[in-house]
Amino acid sequence: MKKYIQPLIIAIVLIATTANTFAQDNRNIDNYRQPDKRGINVFEDPKDTISTFDQLHVRMGGSFALQFQGLDHSNSGDAPLDELTSNFNLPTANLDLDVALAPGVRMHLRTYLSSRHHNEPYVKGGFFQVDKLDFIKEGFLDDIMKYATIRIGQMENNYGDAHFRRTDNAQAIFNPFVGNLIMDSFTSEIGAEVYYQRDGFIGMVGFTNGKMNQSVVANANGKSGGASFLAKLGYDKQLNNDLRVRLTGSLYNTGFIPSLYLYSGDRAGSRYYHVLQAEGAESDNFRSGRFSPSFTNSITAVMINPFVKYKGLEFFGTIEMNQGTTNATSTSEALDGETQQYAGELIYRFGQNENFYLGGRYNVVNSQYDGTEDMDITRFQASAGWFMTKNILAKLEYVNQSYDGGTGLYDDAKFDGVMFEAVISF
Repeated sequence: MKKYIQPLIIAIVLIATTANTFAQDNRNIDNYRQPDKRGINVFEDPKDTISTFDQLHVRMGGSFALQFQGLDHSNSGDAPLDELTSNFNLPTANLDLDVALAPGVRMHLRTYLSSRHHNEPYVKGGFFQVDKLDFIKEGFLDDIMKYATIRIGQMENNYGDAHFRRTDNAQAIFNPFVGNLIMDSFTSEIGAEVYYQRDGFIGMVGFTNGKMNQSVVANANGKSGGASFLAKLGYDKQLNNDLRVRLTGSLYNTGFIPSLYLYSGDRAGSRYYHVLQAEGAESDNFRSGRFSPSFTNSITAVMINPFVKYKGLEFFGTIEMNQGTTNATSTSEALDGETQQYAGELIYRFGQNENFYLGGRYNVVNSQYDGTEDMDITRFQASAGWFMTKNILAKLEYVNQSYDGGTGLYDDAKFDGVMFEAVISF
């Protein structure tokens, strides 16, 4: 129990300190996605070359999330499961530091104070963002930087649009549901991304070293690194007061990297605690309820995301396809495989300032490997939410997930039930 107390005390102290900081200085950071209700349906950071910078400014913020879980699970019975009860999960907390360093230049750093996978604080990552080059010379390349943004760091890489709506440990205010997608694409690798946003059109190219855990030590193949390539192209426009449309396509490709983290990079963990976990397991499968393809050293992944919002009604979709190769082991040969993911969510926001919402999501994953049985996973989620203030959200979710074609723990497996989540973000 002691290991849980320290991060929670730290979180409380930092929240109190931050509240005092805001009371003294409530300036905003330029080109910044607000961490509260105002950041909903914001994807790439806003682009504006008008700077409000007058001196170095530090914005301290954070998030806190707590869930009550009432889930049940079952399978064929050949691989017994832990017995689940209804109770609270471990609270999670984030600390965010955003610093305005110069006109059009800022830094972001996120630390997980407490998460499912790590009870102790640790750094998720951060980046250095440049929207103006006046620190080189006033007006330097203004014609280009009017539309361009440069981002460098070990950071949440911009593959697809689903990661803008997912829960990032305690930062759950952007997610209208409690759980993320079944195949949850999220990774934080060292690299750089260059954006160009003009008249609704969005373009991005990026390169990373393909590694979450940095090391200069060579592996068994005599290599210590590799490279990943990212790209995104899309269009996002508010056509009139009532209608907004967005459509993007994204690519993530690696040649060879020591370990592949695109679907296993989230170190915070799944919201569905201990579902389909073996009876008496010595360690917690902190990604329970998710599916990660077993591709190891190379992958080509494509994601397409349509988004339409008409008044209070919004639709967000995900079409994702990938293919790669698994490693050979002492008992099996390397296998080529591919997976497809489809998800559609419909949200209706209503009330004063759209402070209430109702939503549903249907999510399907199909996985195929040469020489092995295919597996299909389906999930349905229904959710209701209430923004008590712009910083406080309460949401209730019903989830039902089932497996077809799985073996062992996943043979004829399913879990369902309700989740309640309270979120504070500032």
